[in-house]
Amino acid sequence: MAQQHLEPTGPLTGPVGTVTGDALAGYLRSQATEFLRALRQHRESGGAAAGAEDPADAARALRRSVRRISASLHTFRPLLDADWSESLRPELAWLSGTLGMEHAYESRLERLLLALHRLSGAVFPAQGVGPTTRPAQVAAPTTRPTAGADPGADPGPAPAPDRGNLTVGAAKAGALLDRQLTLARTRAHSTALQALGSSRFHAVADTIALLASEVPLVKTAAGTDLHPLAAAAQERLEDAVTALPLVTAGHPYNAEALIHGLSPDPSPHPQDAPWHQVRLLLRLHRYAREVLSPAVDVRLLTAGQCLDRHRDASEAAAAAASAARTPRIAPATAYALGVLHADQRHEVEAARFAFQQCWLKEAVST
Repeated sequence: MAQQHLEPTGPLTGPVGTVTGDALAGYLRSQATEFLRALRQHRESGGAAAGAEDPADAARALRRSVRRISASLHTFRPLLDADWSESLRPELAWLSGTLGMEHAYESRLERLLLALHRLSGAVFPAQGVGPTTRPAQVAAPTTRPTAGADPGADPGPAPAPDRGNLTVGAAKAGALLDRQLTLARTRAHSTALQALGSSRFHAVADTIALLASEVPLVKTAAGTDLHPLAAAAQERLEDAVTALPLVTAGHPYNAEALIHGLSPDPSPHPQDAPWHQVRLLLRLHRYAREVLSPAVDVRLLTAGQCLDRHRDASEAAAAAASAARTPRIAPATAYALGVLHADQRHEVEAARFAFQQCWLKEAVST
């Protein structure tokens, strides 16, 4: 019978050679410089037009640098001034989360409307969402890999919903999601603008500006090898992957997930949390590798993309379920949202299977 053994897809250890705290200081200075450059771009673009591309690009650049600084403070905290590091990390988490919400709502709405197009075959009027435009038509439904199947075989199409009933409710379901998520996005945009003008943000920006010229390392950091700390981040990732329900992800029928999906309980899906944790640990590991070497590990990028898909589908499914709980909606609308929720949970399982294929090797024993 076939047994699955947990093995990384390739060597994940850092490059050979000693890399000391000086490299960490250089990395943090470069990320602080990127932050200041993005902040200047954001201010020059005005940052007030919700649909403008330059503010959105600048906000993404701000978040990229903030995530990398925060991750480095976490992974390499024994080499940094403890009081400074522990006071800055929660502020960076607040800033990254605040700046990311608008894009998250925009992407979630785009994802759900595209799925409604694909599932129902209905044609909705094209509407602008930020810098992008929703297409009026989408190609025929795509096929998804069935978890546990031979990756080289044709997985076949996903189960088709009742197209007639779905089309009736799809337009109203799309309009409901548009109202709810556009409102949430507008509020997130206002919150981000308020945050960027707050004294709290200016305090964070001042701290990062100082970081661009002076990194508060401990005295022993200059002679300390970074590899053991980076290896510890890798071990935490591998331990978390080992604890994942990968056996469940390797079967085509996840009964526990189905039972929870049909439940009226609005709490987060219990199987999702460990996968989200692995996504965060994978990011910490990838950023630690960046400190050691600028070389890009394609395997880690691919695994991270699978987990990003998992997170996006999970949150989209939750948004569809939340919309379905709106009081006094028509039965056809509720049906369309239920099909949409099931579709996104199917995407969750597909993302888990894709991650499993990226991370696991299959061995055959007799």
